[in-house]
Amino acid sequence: MRVFLLTLVVVFAATSAKADNSLPETETAAIRTVIQDQLDAFNRDDGVRAFSHASPDIQGIFQTVEVFMTMVRSGYQPVYRSARHEFGQLHVVDGEPIQEVYVTGQDGMAALAVYTMQQQPDGTWKINGCSLYPVPDVSV
Repeated sequence: MRVFLLTLVVVFAATSAKADNSLPETETAAIRTVIQDQLDAFNRDDGVRAFSHASPDIQGIFQTVEVFMTMVRSGYQPVYRSARHEFGQLHVVDGEPIQEVYVTGQDGMAALAVYTMQQQPDGTWKINGCSLYPVPDVSV
């Protein structure tokens, strides 16, 4: 587990070296609002609302709300049914905002959800991907 944590630290340190974290606070707030609303939609089983926050690229891949929700239910359980979540750092890498969210599923398992965001031509933000990384139990 120490190797995993060390790898995670190295990856984020390398990412931060290329990062330009100059996103205005209003944009950071807008990004977090989109993610928060999608998490709320998942908890209410509101697939239409959750899917509306996906970027056109993601919507193109999954095509329908039903296919999207099936994918989320099967592969993103801590996000789909988060018992708790907390926003972490926002990094901007190569012009692309990356938002960290620490989630705990209803089963008590913790994960780091890393959201890639995409700004739309009208200035709004959409979720262009989410990767989950298990957070090992580091209790002493």
